[in-house]
Amino acid sequence: MEKHVNLLGIFWIALGVFTFFGGFVAFFVLFGVSFIPDIGYEAPVILRTVGVGVGIFLFILAIPKIIAGIGLMKRKEWGRILTLIVAFLSILSFPLGTALAIYSFVILIKDETVQLFKPQEK
Repeated sequence: MEKHVNLLGIFWIALGVFTFFGGFVAFFVLFGVSFIPDIGYEAPVILRTVGVGVGIFLFILAIPKIIAGIGLMKRKEWGRILTLIVAFLSILSFPLGTALAIYSFVILIKDETVQLFKPQEK
């Protein structure tokens, strides 16, 4: 089960990084297109606003995914809970988010995995 948890952590970090870079791409593309000459007065303002909005939105979505992946890799209980929450919120992000969310639910709800995240008594 440890291999599955490590794999989940890597996948959530990777999906978070891809989402983060998607925010950069959306921002730079929309912001860059707004500098095309002769497109009027309103279009550049709208494109820049949408570019900033979409970029910030994707950055905000990426941060919990990365934190959840790190929490899983460090075997923290809060990381398991955060991953379940992020998985629930990502279930509509078809196809990668849906597949990763289902995989997360299957692995992280098992009793064997829950025991893996319990603090070790000394």
